[in-house]
Amino acid sequence: MVSHNLAAAKRLRKELQNLERSKPDPDIYLIPDSENILQWTALLRGPAETPYEGGIFQLNIQCGSDYPLAPPSIQFATKVFHPNVHFRTGDVCLDILKKEWSPAWGIQAACRAILALLSDPDADSPLNCDAGNMIRGGDLICYNSTAHMYTVENAMFLSWPIHNSSSGNE
Repeated sequence: MVSHNLAAAKRLRKELQNLERSKPDPDIYLIPDSENILQWTALLRGPAETPYEGGIFQLNIQCGSDYPLAPPSIQFATKVFHPNVHFRTGDVCLDILKKEWSPAWGIQAACRAILALLSDPDADSPLNCDAGNMIRGGDLICYNSTAHMYTVENAMFLSWPIHNSSSGNE
């Protein structure tokens, strides 16, 4: 297990180095826990032209000792109304975070997939049945207004970190 932990930590340090060297992503901000590289926090900008637009959503990311062979565990810390996000726990129902995971993916790619899910919900695989039923029933006005209300109430309080010039993601 120690060797797995070391391999996971090594991979995550490499991902962090890549983030620091690259141009900052305008929609995803990632930072590892200062004490444990297996724990990360992500901030996602709500996608344009969705009920999440204007919101900043916090995710908690936990990588196991078998990362990247197994996917990270990702939960929304920000309350969000979405068919593929459990309303109480923030768990995300997304195939690439389960059986479709590939070690070629990384934390940033997983966050990018979650952003895509916010833009294009899958109402046939709901963790939030109320949101899924609204979409499946064709009541998009109700879904969009409810999702927007939760965005205003919960995701308009965080500010986006200011990037400094010496680091790509800070």
